[in-house]
Amino acid sequence: MDVIGININGLATTKGCPDRTHLADFLRDHHGLTGTHLGCEHGVCGACTVLVDGQPTRSCITFAPACNGRSVTAIEGYGDDILMCELRAAFTKHHALQCGFCTPGMLATARDIVQRFPYANEDLIRHELAGNICRCTGYVGIVAAILAVLKSRLTSLQESATAVTANTAVTASADAVCSGGNLAAFSIDPQSLPNKESSVEKADGEAFERAADKEGWSRVEASFDVPYPAADVWSFMLELHEVAACLPGAVLTEQSADRVAGYIAIKFGPMSARFNGTARLERDMQARRGVLKGAGKDTLSNSRASGNVTYIVRENNGGNASVVVDLQYALQGPLAQFSRSGLVKDFVRRMIADFGRNVARRMDPSLTEAQRKELVADSTNPIVLFLSVMWNRIKSLFSRG
Repeated sequence: MDVIGININGLATTKGCPDRTHLADFLRDHHGLTGTHLGCEHGVCGACTVLVDGQPTRSCITFAPACNGRSVTAIEGYGDDILMCELRAAFTKHHALQCGFCTPGMLATARDIVQRFPYANEDLIRHELAGNICRCTGYVGIVAAILAVLKSRLTSLQESATAVTANTAVTASADAVCSGGNLAAFSIDPQSLPNKESSVEKADGEAFERAADKEGWSRVEASFDVPYPAADVWSFMLELHEVAACLPGAVLTEQSADRVAGYIAIKFGPMSARFNGTARLERDMQARRGVLKGAGKDTLSNSRASGNVTYIVRENNGGNASVVVDLQYALQGPLAQFSRSGLVKDFVRRMIADFGRNVARRMDPSLTEAQRKELVADSTNPIVLFLSVMWNRIKSLFSRG
């Protein structure tokens, strides 16, 4: 049994618990904070969502010892939090709850949405709420409540800016009378406030493609070395069927010059998904830069995935190739909030590292085609990949202890 120290709802606590105690059970059973509800206990429904260091976290699949030294906020801990007070009032006004079972987790997610996306529209709100399941309201009241809080805050911001402009103009006018100064130099232009249309772009129905650094998307940057000349590696990376063969869980079913169709199968803890979709490749031959844009849907969970993978092949000091990868991705549906967790990002980084090793294996001229396929197949099992990531997480947890 470990003795762990967690700041819970603003209070420092120290308590012992078994290593495999989940955070939800730690809050409910060890601290009597039963406002955190347990639903699926698989990290799918979102009812158990709390904040860990300010980030929405599934407490039913987060180990309490992993939160040692961190700050946790459950539904009982918001107190006089201004934003949460606004959300509670809006949820009541817009009838955004019925049985109330999902409400604690829904409020935690709603608070995060308002903080991160002050100009969110209905599409983006629904996209962000996709990982929180409500079986009563149909989400109409919930979305309306969040939109109402966003509108109220935007109105207050605009009124404050107008007041500041007026006060500054009065002061500047007096100074101008005394000194003959330039009044325009002292005024604040309300148009300088953030622009709503540029802040939130409406999602493109099929692919949800947005500009770089997309709102609501997660990002992982990594790199790997390949022991072959950059020109050869770039040529290899242009062959989509070769790239797919190196990517864990990926299978191509159709291919044209710059477009492919197929699926990626993943196994993440209790969740299994098979995303069927399409992708297209954009190339910059001179810069040796490629951008693979794709989207897919898992019919079982009704989750959607979108992603842009940018890769640049460069020559390193040894004359071989270095590949820099910038992956931006988003999930919509029951798997949505998994995309923001550290465990998923570790999983993605491991996929990129294994992809790099598989590229080197596929390019090895000393191996036969059958040998290359066998070596790559051994390392592209997504279940083995997940277990490897989990084992590394466990080892790091004990090393910190």
